Amino acid sequence: MSYRIVIQTETNRGLKAELYAICKVADQLVQGAADHEPSFRQIYKDTGMRQIKFMLNNDSVVLEPGILSYSHGNLSFEVVQQQAGQSGGFLGRAVRSAGTGESAYGTRVSGTGEVWTEPTRKHFVFANMEGGDSMLVDDKAYYAAQGSLRLSTHQHTKVQGALSGNGLMQPRLDGEGLLVIESPVSVHEIEILDVLRGETVTVDGDMMLMYTATMNPRLGPLVKGLRNAARSGEGLVYTLDGPGQVFLTPTHIAAGSLA
Repeated sequence: MSYRIVIQTETNRGLKAELYAICKVADQLVQGAADHEPSFRQIYKDTGMRQIKFMLNNDSVVLEPGILSYSHGNLSFEVVQQQAGQSGGFLGRAVRSAGTGESAYGTRVSGTGEVWTEPTRKHFVFANMEGGDSMLVDDKAYYAAQGSLRLSTHQHTKVQGALSGNGLMQPRLDGEGLLVIESPVSVHEIEILDVLRGETVTVDGDMMLMYTATMNPRLGPLVKGLRNAARSGEGLVYTLDGPGQVFLTPTHIAAGSLA
């Protein structure tokens, strides 16, 4: 028998998100004291599977295509589409072919009711963006966002941006609302760097989950010169100028290097 246990909750106005751990439930025989008979108790074992429930109260949420499991309530659904470009489009996973001009799609759910996403083994980050915030997200990380957030596709205009692991385009989020991001590691393993004005951060692009939109990235060799770049062994790296924040997943890289 399986059972769902809430492990995280986040709310913003009319939208509430709950993260569930899916557990297997089994009976375990417990030896009683000398004057008591043995008894059974239930043991909950985490399967590693996760599932998200969105509860809407006259609000809306935009889901990554294909993640809906089921819903109930007074809800309406629509496929939203925008042209990928500098000022429009979103959902980088749908446009990660980078610069092909494909359209981006998402499923907007509006009204009052509950929406369950499909079970997965991935990790999730819940966040509430405040008014005036802007974030650029790795194109494989976007999962869902409150309808009050403005989602667009940020297009890197420099050639260096097109060479990045994120491709020519990345999802960009502006405004205020609840955001759910997929992560290759648990939220406890994510490192947040606060970069001050005048400071820079240099990082392998595969380690970046998201970063402040004002930190326009530059992609290039760690050191100048073809011979020096080859000797460094680092290949191409991101350089971002402060002020801003960068969210990194360093343990994901470490785990991958051990495989």
